[in-house]
Amino acid sequence: MENEVGQSTSARPKLQIIIASTRPGRVGLPVGQWVRDRAVEHGAFDVEVVDLAVLNLPFMDEPNHPRLRQYIHQHTKDWSAKVDGADAFIFVTPEYNHGMNAPLKNAIDYLNVEWHYKPVGIVSYGGVSGGTRAAQMIKEVIAVLKLVALSEAVNIPFVQQFMSDEEQFEPNEVTQKAMTLVLDELVRWEAALRPLRTPIPKAEGVKA
Repeated sequence: MENEVGQSTSARPKLQIIIASTRPGRVGLPVGQWVRDRAVEHGAFDVEVVDLAVLNLPFMDEPNHPRLRQYIHQHTKDWSAKVDGADAFIFVTPEYNHGMNAPLKNAIDYLNVEWHYKPVGIVSYGGVSGGTRAAQMIKEVIAVLKLVALSEAVNIPFVQQFMSDEEQFEPNEVTQKAMTLVLDELVRWEAALRPLRTPIPKAEGVKA
């Protein structure tokens, strides 16, 4: 169940893992599946995976500013409800031309208040940079939406070296430890930010 601001009212907060890549044959899917498995094993969250390739949001087609929440399309209303119900996020992102990919930017831009006061861990991958330039761009974008990006992160350089013949992601010990640290920090930040997601009671005599 969720309260009026979309925060989970179950015993555990909800962690939403967003797989950003939509490219056929993408590495992001097995990386995202590994993140999901680690998050479930960690045990602090109810875990949901959102695959942007499956979600298939069209490029922004809403006439009103997202902060108004006056959505006219069902796909936007569905996306709003999904993000509203999450308490924390992990973005699993590639790096395209030193930045984030377009589907992730589009998914972020669709909404506004649904993102507020929630922590974000970033799992990035790529070549020599490990997707760190995409991660830096994401941090700049989400700050204005009152999302809190963790300083802890998982950066995976030369990601193909960790792919098995069965197209499974098999990380090394450094990556495993980094993922645990991100999950631990998400627990702390989710709890710390939770009061900010609670509506402030209106003073007597103040109209709604």
